[in-house]
Amino acid sequence: MPAAIIDVIIPAYNEEKSISKVLQDIPKDLVRDIIVCNNASTDQTAQVATANGAIVVDQPLKGYGNACLKGLDYLRHHSPKPHADIIVFLDGDYSDHPQEMHLLIQPIVEEDVDLVIGSRALGEMENGAMMPQKVFGNWLATTLIRFFYKYEFTDLGPFRAIKFDQLIKIEMQDKDFGWTVEMQVKAAKYKLKCREIAVSYRKRIGVSKVSGTIKGTILAGHKILWTIFKLL
Repeated sequence: MPAAIIDVIIPAYNEEKSISKVLQDIPKDLVRDIIVCNNASTDQTAQVATANGAIVVDQPLKGYGNACLKGLDYLRHHSPKPHADIIVFLDGDYSDHPQEMHLLIQPIVEEDVDLVIGSRALGEMENGAMMPQKVFGNWLATTLIRFFYKYEFTDLGPFRAIKFDQLIKIEMQDKDFGWTVEMQVKAAKYKLKCREIAVSYRKRIGVSKVSGTIKGTILAGHKILWTIFKLL
């Protein structure tokens, strides 16, 4: 695989029990910097991430998108290093398998793909790793994207890789639950070359802040649908 500069962004809210496992499983020979976006955590997430070699940036405004945007802002405007070629996003709850990162990178490096989504629907998923409402929500969202935008996706999985320049081009804005679907809808609108790769998925460590609560599930579902129709 030809050389490419790869940075990783991990949004994290109260993930002190899992973040070290995530960081330790990231292939160190593959990535340059790992940015953990500490999203108003009240535990030791930041300290554990720092102890495991990550660059920690604080985002006191809660929201998944807010955390991702803060990490991107750091890489664009505050990092002393040249911009990366590829940005990888994954969650800090250890539900993704970081050691599979090369699967997402390969199509970008070898086939000039712009965006690669790690699809849990296509891969091996541990029983109970996704709540039924989340499975249904992903199906509904990807069906709507296919109908309105003519792009085929099977998942809104958080584990994904995208060319840095294309990420800047699509001008991400969502501050909370709509981050992943916004990226995929905008990729369709901008006619980016997209690919899905099967990835493994397991039960997260701790309770989900979104699908683990009724309120979170309703808010996330509403925001995802609103994002799809807003960008038409």
